[in-house]
Amino acid sequence: MSLKAVLFDMDGVIVDTEPLHRKAYYKMFSDVNIEVSQDLYESFTGQSTINICKTLCERYSLSESAETLVRIKRKHFKYLFANDTDLSLLDGVLHLIKNLHKNGITLVLASSASMPNIDRIFNRFDLNQYFIAKLSGADLKESKPHPEIFIKAAKASGHKKENCVVIEDSTNGIAAAKAAGIFCIGYDSLHSKNQDYSKADWVVHDFSKLGYKEINAKLVLKKLDND
Repeated sequence: MSLKAVLFDMDGVIVDTEPLHRKAYYKMFSDVNIEVSQDLYESFTGQSTINICKTLCERYSLSESAETLVRIKRKHFKYLFANDTDLSLLDGVLHLIKNLHKNGITLVLASSASMPNIDRIFNRFDLNQYFIAKLSGADLKESKPHPEIFIKAAKASGHKKENCVVIEDSTNGIAAAKAAGIFCIGYDSLHSKNQDYSKADWVVHDFSKLGYKEINAKLVLKKLDND
């Protein structure tokens, strides 16, 4: 067993759009007159916008539909994305992507973000050249921690799940990867807040020390441990 494909989450792994999402969500909360606690907001990490909004509609008995909440939130996010100059790739991730690509590893994006937001990030930072497929959780029936997105991402890679690795930064994302039966690297960065990495196969704090050789060695070692 050796490394053939890496399935990347986007928010919190490739780029830190969380501050923009947070601002957009809280502007939306204000627009519909609800107060959302820090704990509740953080529990949403890794879930799709539509599922978050469905939860809010049920929890707060809102008259607005979940789809309306999604439109309000995305309107705010689109404005912030266009006007916030601080948005950048996370430290070391471009080097990691290029290293994996250079070594012939298939790269697939598996993000809970909507496809328009994925495309905005990939076009802004010229990432399409490295990835063979991009999957949006917003287009799927189930949301992380359900494994659907990673099962489909592994299939899109063209490789067996035993030869795939997921890189995730959230409790829900890690749970989804493990439920899909895929080796998971938990990226615990300065941007990660109150997430549980205990189910990850390997926890890293710095992408600059990560590359094809290191990930492949961990995957092979895991297989030997399981045999």
